Amino acid sequence: MKRTLKLMLLLGLALLLAACAMPAIPTPDSAEPEAPAPTAAAGGMGMGMGRRMGMGMGMMERHSAAIPAPYADLASPIPASAEVLEEGAEIYTAQCAVCHGDGGMGDGPTAAVLDPAPAPIAHTSQMMSDAYLFWRVSEGGVPFETAMPVWKELLSEEERWSVIHYVRGLGSGQVIPRRGMGGAAFDPQVEAAQQREMLDQAVAQSVITQAEADTFAAVHDALDAYRAANPTAFGAGNPEEQQAALLAALVAAGSITQAQADAFLDIHQRLHEAGLM
Repeated sequence: MKRTLKLMLLLGLALLLAACAMPAIPTPDSAEPEAPAPTAAAGGMGMGMGRRMGMGMGMMERHSAAIPAPYADLASPIPASAEVLEEGAEIYTAQCAVCHGDGGMGDGPTAAVLDPAPAPIAHTSQMMSDAYLFWRVSEGGVPFETAMPVWKELLSEEERWSVIHYVRGLGSGQVIPRRGMGGAAFDPQVEAAQQREMLDQAVAQSVITQAEADTFAAVHDALDAYRAANPTAFGAGNPEEQQAALLAALVAAGSITQAQADAFLDIHQRLHEAGLM
């Protein structure tokens, strides 16, 4: 009965959003390239073409937001067991896929009428701490001016952690998306092609040089490799703090130089300011 009530509430919300929300019309000053599968914006953990953020807080700002004290030091109290992933799959399919899509890439059936668009959480969750994700899921879009519901009012703590484990599983390949609402699964090859397109466009627009594009790609690849080899190498901070910690770890390991880390951050900022990320 409890799960049925939650599903009815979500479907009602989805119908309301689809019927009432109108897509924002980009202006020449605010339009940004549209992309089906953007990547983790704040962390270099897979940057793709940018998505229109509308009147709400931008992705960079959301990823640098301070985690409130009640959530700041949280870590998942349950492991990503088969049972937990199954529970997460059921909840996600019933309550999250309508906006975020079956594969967690922000392309569910209501995504087109939401501004800012739903995040590609299967991918962005890979570089977010437990504390940050639990805060975002619990408080919904209220702190960020998005349409995401306040899930702490509908889901228990255990259910929220189960969904977080499932979403991370979508991005890591640990689980296969269930089909129901529609939407693509995360594809590293597609993301890599989008990043190349973004960097080529940045060079063509003289936002960065080709040498800087090569540096950005090299550091990005090193970050992805380190994250894949060290899946628990996270503190409790926001994505911006996660990025800083991972870059520092790469410098300490000798994988990149401090100059490359500094250049990566500078290039990242310029790409963002140019509306390419």
